Amino acid sequence: MGRVVLVTGISRDIGRRFARAAAGDPSIDRVIGVDVVPPRGDIDNVSFVRADIRNPVIAKVIAKEDVDTVVHMSVIATPGSAGGRGTMKELNVIGTMQLLAACQKAPGLERLVVKSTTTVYGAGPRDPAMFTEDMGPKRVPSSGYAKDVFEVEAYVRGFARRRPDVEVTTIRAANVIGPHVVSPITSYFRLPVIPRVLGYDPRLQFLHEDDLLEVLRRAAVNGPAGTFNVAGDGVLTLSQAVRRLGRPSTSLPSFAVGRLGSTLRQARVSDFSPEQLSFLTYGRGVDTTRMRTELGFEPRFTTASAFADFCRSMGAGPVPAPEPSPQPATSGGQSV
Repeated sequence: MGRVVLVTGISRDIGRRFARAAAGDPSIDRVIGVDVVPPRGDIDNVSFVRADIRNPVIAKVIAKEDVDTVVHMSVIATPGSAGGRGTMKELNVIGTMQLLAACQKAPGLERLVVKSTTTVYGAGPRDPAMFTEDMGPKRVPSSGYAKDVFEVEAYVRGFARRRPDVEVTTIRAANVIGPHVVSPITSYFRLPVIPRVLGYDPRLQFLHEDDLLEVLRRAAVNGPAGTFNVAGDGVLTLSQAVRRLGRPSTSLPSFAVGRLGSTLRQARVSDFSPEQLSFLTYGRGVDTTRMRTELGFEPRFTTASAFADFCRSMGAGPVPAPEPSPQPATSGGQSV
């Protein structure tokens, strides 16, 4: 029999689309999506169960459905969509703790896949050219989404030590972008005038939404265990991205961009967080060697072609065909 996969966060578009993609895999027998509210849109053969992962009842769902694979996708980046920073932290951290406690009690569980983010590395002036998976942030995050992800990954590592019989795969995805993605970075690029930090031109990496769905599907079916940076090949500077988007930009001192971000956040125009301001100041690069050599995954879209697809959805010109990477990345300053 095929796998029985439970997907958290199915009410969000990316979770719903992943669950549908997983249900179409012949090696997966059943897919169960859980969330506190039903998903919008068609979920095909996916079974929906209304459940809150912050509640111990999630353990009963895992046991009743004979789940052998859990894909955790409900760590959210935007406090506005969660109903405030307090609720966001509760969903991210407490929800993950309860889910892992439920997984701990499930003797039939074989695999856990966690969608994480390269935001865990932070962004600062002392960062290396490329972060490898064995590196941590130069400064432990003290607030916001970055802190939540840092804590979530710590709990996941603890679970892996307690349950060595379970294959645990953590996908650290670069900023996900594409026609259907609504996130802090896509909201930033949708602003009529794009604010930039004066004197800085950060390097950006993107992962196309379709590549995210595919790498999660592969991880759910085949593993292997471990932590993997996942990003499209190459980098774009912010100035290159703005030119390709064809939108006007304005350069402001860092404090002015921060104040503008606070105003946009209060107006619910964009979730412009302090960690996003740091990212748009210093940028971030991650090494993807392990993605290719151990995970065996090659994104269809490069960073440039992923951004071009997003631009096309904004009416900013044609998108080039997906480009496979001719050379693997290294941590020695080459692009990933």
